[in-house]
Amino acid sequence: MSQTNDESPKIIVDSDWKEQAQREKEQADQAAQETPDQDRLAEPSFVEIIQMILLQASIGLGGYQDPQTGHQLPPNMMVAKHYIDLLALLGEKTAGNLDETEKRILEGALHELRMAFVQVSQLEGQIPPSASMPHA
Repeated sequence: MSQTNDESPKIIVDSDWKEQAQREKEQADQAAQETPDQDRLAEPSFVEIIQMILLQASIGLGGYQDPQTGHQLPPNMMVAKHYIDLLALLGEKTAGNLDETEKRILEGALHELRMAFVQVSQLEGQIPPSASMPHA
């Protein structure tokens, strides 16, 4: 028997696997969009910078406990003053470039830190009540 062209092996292209792969990819993409990504950080913001400096100043003022021992960290007025002055410098360098909310948050943080600095300094006996606050 001789083989004819109709009986020769045929290459069958199965496009079903491509369609299935595309559907699975689309489903995965949709699921990723619906599920919040907990590994992602929020967008950086000016307020976040203020919060980071505020935290360091607060630690300098003795406002935190050592997580390992549970003891209150003692005030370090030099560290507190440094971070309060750093926040004031940030305000000076960004003057005219902040929106109203950022400006209000910065001014409020500086005011609160300066008042806390004076109170803690007086309690620690490090400055007389009439002494000046950090860089104003």
